[in-house]
Amino acid sequence: MNQVLSSVSVVVPVYKSAEILPALVDKISFELSRIAPERFELILVNDRSPDQSWKVIKSLSEGRPWLKGISLRKNAGQHNATMAGLNHATGDIVIVMDDDLQHPPAALSQLVEKIKLGADVCYTSYRDRKHSAFKTFGSKVNDVAARLLLKKPKDLYLSSFKAMSSDLVGEIIRYDGPFTYIDGLVLASTDSIAVVEIDHGSRAAGESGYTFKKLFSLWLKMATRSNVPLRIATAAGFFLSVVSMVLFAAVIVDRFFSGANQPGWASTIATLLFVSGVQMFFLGVLGEYVGRIYSRVNHEPQFAVKEVVNFGESERIRSR
Repeated sequence: MNQVLSSVSVVVPVYKSAEILPALVDKISFELSRIAPERFELILVNDRSPDQSWKVIKSLSEGRPWLKGISLRKNAGQHNATMAGLNHATGDIVIVMDDDLQHPPAALSQLVEKIKLGADVCYTSYRDRKHSAFKTFGSKVNDVAARLLLKKPKDLYLSSFKAMSSDLVGEIIRYDGPFTYIDGLVLASTDSIAVVEIDHGSRAAGESGYTFKKLFSLWLKMATRSNVPLRIATAAGFFLSVVSMVLFAAVIVDRFFSGANQPGWASTIATLLFVSGVQMFFLGVLGEYVGRIYSRVNHEPQFAVKEVVNFGESERIRSR
């Protein structure tokens, strides 16, 4: 973007963060009032949090017209909840961040500056990450998977704390399917990527909701955005076919020259079980693709809005 941008939207998906929200809102509003005085909005998306998050959001929104809240009917997951916010953001620059204050609001100005200089998206990288060992390991695995499946640049960390131009956001929200992976949509839409290095804070309160189930779900979303798994299945099938033909030829040749029967029922059964396991695995991969096609054809919603606060009558609030 070459023009001077004057309005900023910050989108925060909220889950089990009731006690953190007051401090989060104060710190974000302090920074935004310096970056874009009277030209900012903060959108908090309650992802069907089981605590009092929505009640706190409604309370904080009183007297703060720039603080907008969206409450979803059911838990949609971090990426889909973020899409709910992106679909209703109005800023020239849109920033996405987590709700646990590990993403420092003081870094908002650095992100905004990079978008003003022309980048479509600006990611953050951390000098000293405060994540748990499990989350750090999961991030490393995600990094390898993203490089393989999404052709992610090697040195780019796909942080959930990032800023995007409104033009890029417009491209991203064109996707209306239920299996959202925002970073995959970003990488598919632009090569204009900037990075800023920031400090990483400790979680202000509560425990991370990062689980193996969510990590595995993210891997599936990443994998099914690419045809790489299908190519691997094709290559594996071809390789096993070649191996089986070579072994079959070896048995025939040995039988012809030595006249001996080949023993080895155990190895035969092991080979059959191995091949069958590979076949079942890749049938599962195909099933994931087919399942996602089925969900798209049946218009499974990306998110469903139950209630909102501080959105004007002219602002279109919708499920998707």
